[in-house]
Amino acid sequence: MSAHPVEAQTPTVTPDVNRRSANFSPSIWGDHFLSYSSLVQELKEEVRRTLMAPVKNPSQKLDFIDNIQRLGVSYHFEDEIYKVLEQIHRFYYERDELQNDDDNLYTTALCFRLLRQQGYNISCGVFNKFKNGDGKFKEALLNDVPGLLSLYEATHLRTHGEDILDEALTFTTTNLESTTHRGLSPSLSKQVTHALHQPLWKGLPRLEARHYMSIYQERDSHDETLLTFAKLDFNLLQQVHQKELSEITRWWKELDTANKLSFARDRVVECYFWILGVHFEPQYYPSRMILSKVIALTSVIDDIYDVYGTFEELVLFTEAIERWDISAINQLPEYMKVCYQELLGIYSEIEESLANEGKLYRIHYAREAFKVVVRAYFQEAKWFHQKYTPTLEEYKSVALVTTCQTMFATMSFIAMGDIVTKDTFNWLFSDPKILKGSKVVSRFMDDMVTHKFEQERGHVSSAVECYMIEHGASEEEAITELTKQLDSAWSDMNEGWIDPTAIPLPLLVRIINLARVIEVIYKCEDGYANSGGELKGFVASLLVEHVPA
Repeated sequence: MSAHPVEAQTPTVTPDVNRRSANFSPSIWGDHFLSYSSLVQELKEEVRRTLMAPVKNPSQKLDFIDNIQRLGVSYHFEDEIYKVLEQIHRFYYERDELQNDDDNLYTTALCFRLLRQQGYNISCGVFNKFKNGDGKFKEALLNDVPGLLSLYEATHLRTHGEDILDEALTFTTTNLESTTHRGLSPSLSKQVTHALHQPLWKGLPRLEARHYMSIYQERDSHDETLLTFAKLDFNLLQQVHQKELSEITRWWKELDTANKLSFARDRVVECYFWILGVHFEPQYYPSRMILSKVIALTSVIDDIYDVYGTFEELVLFTEAIERWDISAINQLPEYMKVCYQELLGIYSEIEESLANEGKLYRIHYAREAFKVVVRAYFQEAKWFHQKYTPTLEEYKSVALVTTCQTMFATMSFIAMGDIVTKDTFNWLFSDPKILKGSKVVSRFMDDMVTHKFEQERGHVSSAVECYMIEHGASEEEAITELTKQLDSAWSDMNEGWIDPTAIPLPLLVRIINLARVIEVIYKCEDGYANSGGELKGFVASLLVEHVPA
């Protein structure tokens, strides 16, 4: 290797210049925002250290995990939570410790629920020790409100044939309702009242997190680091979601739907909220953007088939969807052209993105899922125009499809990366138990609160009317029967959740979340149609109002 001499560099001399100065004041912010970001990271690491500390007291560790999940920040610690719960599962269940341990009801039920939420198929036999010789729950439990509440929340993860959990639900519900008149602490009283209205497992995680913060901070035993981190994280993530919603709203306005599609429900904000219930984590931005656009257009198409389109026009639109070719637009009336062109445009963008990622095979499933929905829309339209009332089973064969749950699940998987494979879509299109349960929940929750209004405006018979006519039953009897099928559907979903499966939990939870959205929006009213009611408050709490420090 040869060396080359380095030439001496003559320093550049800048001549003196008479410069003006405005004497600007220094930044008033200093390193505020740098330190803010640093604070969030520091808090996160402190929570992580606490979470991963050696398990000296399993009860306290379970409590900490429960609070992390309830406060909406568990997505930061998924691997750590998995490791800790695996350790607890191995200690308690593989050694059968929890069955024989003299642990209290609160901890036993919490451990059972957290492990089932993690996908472990835990035996409900752990609750036998809380029964007396007559096979009934011990009366001493009536004074243990935290224990009753913990058991109540655990019962919502029950599967078929778990009679002890069916009994526990009745037992805890009855006694928790009576406790609302006792002298409970304010935080516990709020938690009981809320849980009776909205069980945790069936609620939307973001809404539940927002609600739980106000309860958790009232407890003297709360972890200040965890609470502060949860509040900061919620507000940071809210800003991300606000930016996304701004993009979606701009797209919707550019379509000029208010003028070109004035007959349809204008619910683009509610559609984004819907999808936020399925994917709230920041890394799922692509899924939220795709799904929000698709669900907004699907809502318009639903209104075309249900309300606005003539039967002849519906024939043309159905044929155009089957062709899936922009040349088919020429046969459509003007208002349908807007929808059709935008729909094909969105799917073309998805196709291009998938091609760049080497995942082009997914577009076939996306298109086919949409075609299946439109065929079912058309079948419902034919029933309406023929004035035909199907049997409940006939109705379900079509109306479970028009819930769009399969299509939404398909679209939610499209942009979820390498965790999704061709086998995932084949599994999804086989109509697995967890998906079928999600569709039943979606259809019956909707039908039970909307059927009267829809019959007044002119609509195909709902599940309520189908059952009443087929069985000569009253509306009350029909609602009772459909409620039983709803409960059974949740048991189906729970079985699909904890059964050994090749489908990862991050995918299964999207199907659960699709059912949760409907459970929340349609619990008391048609929240989607009547968006100025309870749903308005939900949207505001997630997308408008910051969590106060």
